[in-house]
Amino acid sequence: MCVPYRMAITMRVVHLIGGGDTGGAKTHVLGLLCKLKEHVDAELVCFRRGEFSEDAEKLGIPVHIIDTGNPFSDLPHLKKLLRPGEVDALHCHGARGNLMGVMMKRYLQVPVITTVHSDYRLDYLGRPGARLVYGTTNTVCLRQVDYYICVAGPVTEAMIERNFPAERIYTIYNGIDFSAPKNCVPPKEFLRSLGLEVQEGDVVVGIVARMTAVKDHSTLLRALQVAAQKCPNLKLVCAGDGEDEKKLRELSKSLGIENRVCFAGWVKDMDSFYNAVDINLLSSLSEGFPYALAEGTRFHLPTLSTRVGGVPVLIDHEENGLLFEPEDYQQLAAYLIQLYEDPALRRELGEKLFEKAQREFSLEHMVEYQLEIYKDVLRRHARRKARGRRDGAIICGAYGHGNAGDDAILKSVIQAVQGLDKDMPITVLAKNTGSIKRRYRVNALYTFHFLKMLWAMGKSKLYINGGGTLIQNATSQRSLWYYLFTLWAAKRLGNKVDMYGCGIGPVTGKMNVWLVRHVLNSSVDTITLREEDSVRELKGFGVTRPEIQLSSDPALVLPPAGEQKAAACLAASGLSTEGNYICFMLRSWAGFTEKAGVFAACAQYAYDAYGLTPVFLALNPAPDTLAAGKVCRGLACPHHILDSADSPELIISVLSHMRLVVSMRLHGLIFSSLSGIPMVGVSYDPKIGSFLRYLGYGSCIELGEVTVENLKAAMDREIRCEPRDPKLLECTEKLIQVQQENVEALRRLLEQ
Repeated sequence: MCVPYRMAITMRVVHLIGGGDTGGAKTHVLGLLCKLKEHVDAELVCFRRGEFSEDAEKLGIPVHIIDTGNPFSDLPHLKKLLRPGEVDALHCHGARGNLMGVMMKRYLQVPVITTVHSDYRLDYLGRPGARLVYGTTNTVCLRQVDYYICVAGPVTEAMIERNFPAERIYTIYNGIDFSAPKNCVPPKEFLRSLGLEVQEGDVVVGIVARMTAVKDHSTLLRALQVAAQKCPNLKLVCAGDGEDEKKLRELSKSLGIENRVCFAGWVKDMDSFYNAVDINLLSSLSEGFPYALAEGTRFHLPTLSTRVGGVPVLIDHEENGLLFEPEDYQQLAAYLIQLYEDPALRRELGEKLFEKAQREFSLEHMVEYQLEIYKDVLRRHARRKARGRRDGAIICGAYGHGNAGDDAILKSVIQAVQGLDKDMPITVLAKNTGSIKRRYRVNALYTFHFLKMLWAMGKSKLYINGGGTLIQNATSQRSLWYYLFTLWAAKRLGNKVDMYGCGIGPVTGKMNVWLVRHVLNSSVDTITLREEDSVRELKGFGVTRPEIQLSSDPALVLPPAGEQKAAACLAASGLSTEGNYICFMLRSWAGFTEKAGVFAACAQYAYDAYGLTPVFLALNPAPDTLAAGKVCRGLACPHHILDSADSPELIISVLSHMRLVVSMRLHGLIFSSLSGIPMVGVSYDPKIGSFLRYLGYGSCIELGEVTVENLKAAMDREIRCEPRDPKLLECTEKLIQVQQENVEALRRLLEQ
């Protein structure tokens, strides 16, 4: 129940909507505004008079109606209503709302926010004319909006995939008002009013959806025909209208199920509807986070739905509901039969779904988050106006290659920047920009798109060479020149330049050494180095001008993902948290193939001598799995390749269940140290030995010098140490503490 309207003084937010909206969008907007107006000055502008505006007025929501029928005629009226300086933000819903918001944007000079309720590309599916006019208009307007609120994670993912700015997208799942009273008509009486007669023992399936192509009622009707052969008392009631209603009525007749189906048209008393049905169902091809299912949870309804959009966020398959693939009417029919025949299962699923929805998807939670978004948007908008053209940080490194070690560095750097300035716009230079945008919710540019990179540098104020061993030419001459160029260009374009938790070297060739010395002395302000060998290397180059500080690897501050996630990851590969394992983290490198037999013999030795099952963990799935496969061909004992750990945090948690780690990967050693697991490093690059010497723990063997004898000896030596070895944990803690110098150096630079 809405409380009486009271004026708020903190901010004025005006919501713009076409006014012909029905279904989930209507429920969302009215529910949101009903609660929002208790906290802010929230108003609604409708561009059509009708049921939507009437319901809003009944709820006590301040409503303004502008109904000329033409957006260009609406505009002068809207400008009279909303004047510059009197509005803090516009919040738009739907194509018409987005259009008017964009048209008012320059006039009001306020941020324009839109809620994306569904996949906008499918909003007018089956209506070519409307899709051409309204769909195209909406697509264009969406690009001009400042901030986006998506009602489900998959909607957010789709927006990012279509190159909308990831750093300006928020996700809020629709909230349900569980405190609302239920004044329901008795089920039989209500269904009779809709045109459906029910008898004792009937099981009624309900669907609340517009009769349009995207809702795919036809799949439901076909499933009902199949299920009806085993379920004589199964009936269906469809709440909703739309352009496909006639076609669907004809389909039900052709399938011979017209006596089982009730087309109820638009239903206003939804509480009585949900109270009257036994199963709640949705057969959509696309969804955001459907209120049709969420509202049904208030009535403890067992729920069936297609696996689309945000539905799997609400429904855990076979735990609190059942999911099927779009258009799979056979599977839907099987689930209908299952629920029809098992009333206890219906009660169990309905109860569990109610508990989850009440816990995670309340209206109060949605409104609370919405208010935080408004505050965030207004603060960011004020910053943009105050700072003008130059703002933001660019982070450059070996990112977007699928390497968990580099991902760990990037995450740590982003956290450091946001910890110092949470509103700092961040752009990452990366190979795979999509993965960066999705994972970190920041802007990303392709590493070698030089024009865009230089343009971004001209608008940013901070450039970060973000961790890893970037200043070296062992991997590639071109990579060294690239990173030196970016440092040089960033400084010339007016940025503060920081090298954050870096490794240095090796650099070979007099010209390359001269370039490193010249660029770093002329273009870099601060350098923090992740181990002592890099400090010596840098001094050997003659780099003296920047502020240089010893620190440690940025990845050392990452927390584990948690035991539950680790157990699930291990189980997916046939492993147990109670098993005894030795972990190998290998990579393809010059000389590795010749040593594959050595690793195989030592893995077999670990199994025979200590009962340790070999596990090959991939930090970079494609090349590391290939390297592991070469070793596995020489094994006679059980073994596993684990390539499903998709985050550094998860890898840290998984490694805590290993007894010993043998790694060619630097961050495999770093992650092992965080879990306190004894380790042996195999060095293909000086950074492996440099880290272990700096850590003061573990054994290290050069790849070219690896033999069965010396690798066995190193394994024997390290396995004497117990997991969670206090000495190792103490050494690791020292590096974690000194890692803070990376952040402090960055802080000092920003304060200059």
